[in-house]
Amino acid sequence: MSKIKFIEVKSEIGAGTRGASMGIDAIKVAALDFGSNLFNKVDSIDIPNENKLLFETQGSPYAKRIKGIITLYERIGKAVCDTLKGKTFPIVLAGDHSTAGGTIAGIKMAYPKSKLGVIWIDAHADIHSPYTTPTGNVHGMPLAATLAEDNLTNRMNKPDKETIDLWNKLKKVGGIAPKITYKDLVYICVRDVEPEETYLLKKHKVKMFSTSDVKRKGVEKISRDALSHLSHCSHIYVSFDVDSMDSSISKGTGTPVRNGITEKEAGGLCVRLIQNEKVCCFEMAEVNPTLDKENQMAENAFEILQRVVSQKIS
Repeated sequence: MSKIKFIEVKSEIGAGTRGASMGIDAIKVAALDFGSNLFNKVDSIDIPNENKLLFETQGSPYAKRIKGIITLYERIGKAVCDTLKGKTFPIVLAGDHSTAGGTIAGIKMAYPKSKLGVIWIDAHADIHSPYTTPTGNVHGMPLAATLAEDNLTNRMNKPDKETIDLWNKLKKVGGIAPKITYKDLVYICVRDVEPEETYLLKKHKVKMFSTSDVKRKGVEKISRDALSHLSHCSHIYVSFDVDSMDSSISKGTGTPVRNGITEKEAGGLCVRLIQNEKVCCFEMAEVNPTLDKENQMAENAFEILQRVVSQKIS
């Protein structure tokens, strides 16, 4: 599949810090500064967002603006599903990472009988639910929605009935829940997790590669091992949150964390992973130019994106 399409999701209603919806335009500015015509060469679709909700009350404190997130999941799911059915490779460029659950819903809608693997390159595990979230920000929940994970054993919050109903609706977008199991998940560079998440990761023995693993073994070996762990899957989705990179690089993101990988390692990982014929979708999220200096994060993200695209169309 050498045809690709950008699916642009300029949404930030799942984040706690404002500005991620501007990340995609910041990446386009970086492309212009590098003299690249990439965004002219690749077809793109712009998903209507619900950012107007930022000017209204946030709704449930345990799943802020979740009604808007459900709407986005449905829109993104349809776009990803249609793109895949059109024998085209979707590259999702997203604001905050909450909407990745919609991407996964779309892949499952396109391939409902397929075993889907997920490679999550991120500083965070993103498996909170409204019952465990410390912030209520839904960008900490996309994998919990995908796994249909409530984690009631560790509940800290008491969401009301409406919140619970909306959460259950979010889990079921695409008509399949759960969409993956813990065996179908690989984390790379996760290093900022809450105890409620650690409980799940240990209980389900989730495959994880730390930053030091990447630095010690190299991206080639980590990519090979990650793909090998998902050899039972017939399709694989790679989700890249820019905060997987070290906070010295990743100032332009809402939740930077120390001890991450370099932009070179991140690019090498993404390129190596998408060379695998099972990988059917790639996503990049959480560039926030309002927190940045001289658009550095978007420039790093663009260089990685450019490498990914050239790999897919070569």
